[in-house]
Amino acid sequence: TLLRAKQIGLSDAQIAKCIESTMLNVMAHREAVGVVPVTRQIDTVAAEFPAMTNYLYVTYSGTGHDVAPANNSVLVLGSGAYRIGSSVEFDWCAVKCIRTLDQLGYCSIMLNSNPETVSTDYDMCQRLYFDEESLERVLDVYRMEQPTGVIVSVGGQIPNNLAMHLFRNKVTILGT
Repeated sequence: TLLRAKQIGLSDAQIAKCIESTMLNVMAHREAVGVVPVTRQIDTVAAEFPAMTNYLYVTYSGTGHDVAPANNSVLVLGSGAYRIGSSVEFDWCAVKCIRTLDQLGYCSIMLNSNPETVSTDYDMCQRLYFDEESLERVLDVYRMEQPTGVIVSVGGQIPNNLAMHLFRNKVTILGT
């Protein structure tokens, strides 16, 4: 089933390739039939007592969200894995962006797959998704969190390469 395919980790793009369709068609069908991910908290205390962390991930193996959408929030796309053209300076830009959002009264939400960055420290942002920075995942988080918009310009090439795809999918892009 489609749900099982998502639970074992197949992306919409991989499913689309198998059925000779497009990622966006698979995503639209998946959402229409109610196969949508949920937000879960990462348990950093080994279930000794309820985890109250801001560390989050997206899964298809849950029945409900651990957190409700944040009010007055902005999603910032981090730098992801370091490589040529995406380095520490992009992480610092993301940190400064998050701090500014906090000062302006927004709930800062970071999506970044790299745990070795300052922007993924537990006290940097109000919500942190440790997950891949793909079009599918960004759209999933955007639809779950319902932020005011997404900032792509501080994370380097990975988020910048997603900017037009996000725009075409009616995601509000903040900044340039």
